[in-house]
Amino acid sequence: MDDPALLVRGASPYVADLSEPDLLHAAFVRSPFAHARILTIDSVEATLQPGVAAVLTAADLALVPVPGFDAFAAGFARAPLAESVVRFAGEPVAIVLASSAAAAVDAASLVDVRYEPMPHVLDPLAALKADAPLLFPALGSNQAFATHLGGSPADALEGADVIIHTRHVIPRVAPVPMEPNGILIVPRGGAITVWASTQGVHTLRDALAATLGLASIDVRVISPAVGGAFGAKYHVHTDLLVVAAAAIHVGRATRWIETRTEHLHGASHGRGQQQDISMGFRNDGTIVGLAATLTADGGAYPGLGAIMPNATAAMACGPYRLRRIAVDARGAVTNTSPTIAYRGAGRPEATAMLEFTIDRAAHRLGIDPIELRLRNVLRPDELPYTTATGVEIDSGDYPAVLALARERIGYDDVRAAQERDRYRPLHERRLITGVGVGLYLDITPFRLVTEFASVTVRPGHDTTGMPEIELRAGTLSHGQNHRATYGAIAERVLHIPRERCRLEDRDTSLVPRGIGSASARSVQIAGSAIHEAAIVVRDRACQVAADLLEARVDDIELTTNGFNVRGAPSSTIAWADVLRATGPIAHEHDWTQSGSTIPFGVHAATVTLDRETGALELMRFVAVDDCGVVVDGTLVDGQQQGGAAQGIATMLYEEIVYDENGNLRTSNFGDYLVPAASDLPRIETARTEVPTPRNPIGAKGIGQSGAIGSPPAIHNAVLDAFAQLGAIPEQLDPPFTPERMWNLLRNGGVAW
Repeated sequence: MDDPALLVRGASPYVADLSEPDLLHAAFVRSPFAHARILTIDSVEATLQPGVAAVLTAADLALVPVPGFDAFAAGFARAPLAESVVRFAGEPVAIVLASSAAAAVDAASLVDVRYEPMPHVLDPLAALKADAPLLFPALGSNQAFATHLGGSPADALEGADVIIHTRHVIPRVAPVPMEPNGILIVPRGGAITVWASTQGVHTLRDALAATLGLASIDVRVISPAVGGAFGAKYHVHTDLLVVAAAAIHVGRATRWIETRTEHLHGASHGRGQQQDISMGFRNDGTIVGLAATLTADGGAYPGLGAIMPNATAAMACGPYRLRRIAVDARGAVTNTSPTIAYRGAGRPEATAMLEFTIDRAAHRLGIDPIELRLRNVLRPDELPYTTATGVEIDSGDYPAVLALARERIGYDDVRAAQERDRYRPLHERRLITGVGVGLYLDITPFRLVTEFASVTVRPGHDTTGMPEIELRAGTLSHGQNHRATYGAIAERVLHIPRERCRLEDRDTSLVPRGIGSASARSVQIAGSAIHEAAIVVRDRACQVAADLLEARVDDIELTTNGFNVRGAPSSTIAWADVLRATGPIAHEHDWTQSGSTIPFGVHAATVTLDRETGALELMRFVAVDDCGVVVDGTLVDGQQQGGAAQGIATMLYEEIVYDENGNLRTSNFGDYLVPAASDLPRIETARTEVPTPRNPIGAKGIGQSGAIGSPPAIHNAVLDAFAQLGAIPEQLDPPFTPERMWNLLRNGGVAW
């Protein structure tokens, strides 16, 4: 399903390509109000339309509310279909099943829902005020989550010569995978088979079983090809639960394919964090301490997004010798779509908090931004190291990635050109050049450190006589080409070409357990499970070979030529001989890593800012990342480039915008801007390789790195361009549209 050749040819089936006899299609009736009481739902006219099989409401399906995390009060649980109150525009209140998608959509438009609008709140800071409208009055507050790390702000900043006070608004964005959500459910005799676009078949299976009151064994989930996810398909979208319940209710196969507008309205957004920061420095650039208040917009029903400041706070020290902190982290509910763990999940926000502020300090202190970082980063001989927030940094070389990024972006040449430009009259300098870097840490995975895998070697079925490897893993490849990566890991142990590997990772009937693919965990966790299982398979095969060759097992070595007896070149047998004697050799393994790994890197960018129009052009972009030992360089390149492209997009193009009534203004690609490849420069990649000691293959995560390192590189390049004009904006929030840049240039708001 994740074979690049099939994907390029368009031969991989997606949920929308699947069908069943007598198939029903689903469409939702959604609230047009941000906050309202449901008075009545009249579905008579809709039910009478040709092809309509059912119009179902919360009362018909009687689904139990979906609970949040233990950190949230039970009263925040979400009903999959709104029961008496809607809390964001786009929340579903009914589902229509019909013989065609068009008939379902037409009938949904005829469902007459009467609402009583209620006061709403859209901003998380406003939501936390005492007089704010309450989304859940019984709870008495819109605060869903709060924690504190460190001491007091005064203690954190004591002794600072300079304190940088700044505010960052990191806007909401949408994951916008190429394929929105989709699900096909076939109910049969008290059990269901489900095809869904997901990041983890077992996660979805367990959620369906819990919501529908079924045993896990009675829920089979299969994932066909998945057209991207980025976190949007790891959390279980409640609309999927409703479709499954509706299919069981009518006893017929049912399919729902989310539209792009539905996805932008209600499939959940990412980011959405406001930061108030004070960071203290000595005059020589030494960081003294950090005090910050982080406020996340969790949307109407708190989930991963509302608790994301916890991850931001945990990473608040970055790669620096920062021992004094005071971080308040909180999440609020608002009358907007819920937020999720979008690619990077709290780490881009932590990196922004540090890196945006450090560059402001560099300009204030008159110290080069790279030099300021070098004065404060941890040295390789200081690692491993436990930060003030308790994060254990396993390994790294931060001066090395700073030096490599400096070289690749031509940092010193840009600085020299800027120095020459200072002597030119301003009217001759329409295009102002800026250069910026962003040094980041990731933490991978965030807690999800266990995974299942199995390795089976069996006789081949072609004329080559070569064996085949079947790999099974609890992760789910959805564009990463895990077959190639896992195959390479198995090949290193078993000396069977990776092309002979087949991967099963998308059917709960074949893979007994798993956590799925998220948090840049797959290669290091599932890859390690495969590595360990392959070692057991190899050792069993070597024992069989020793028996066949009448040799000691310690004298058997496995190479690409087969099983050899050391010192006796003629004593060799092939895998085929071993398998003829013993049959398939298999082993299952659950790998638990001792802790998270800490990938790191530096991204660098150069931009030009047009003083007359505000147009900003990204001229060059370099991503220097370290993900430990690289298993497949081509695939790592792709992750570096894809992640960086998303991070660049969040800084230059993307922003979810609501109007004052809580209606989504960016509900299609005409309003929500997503860059095409032609809108981006070539993303140049480079790497260092500092192995982690926490797994046997030395690998760390790479899937999130680009989305974490790229935003500060862009931000700081823009900040640097303003600095060339003699001052920097008091607040510089993305996206950096021409209008926003023009207003900063023309209407003031520029200060030290």
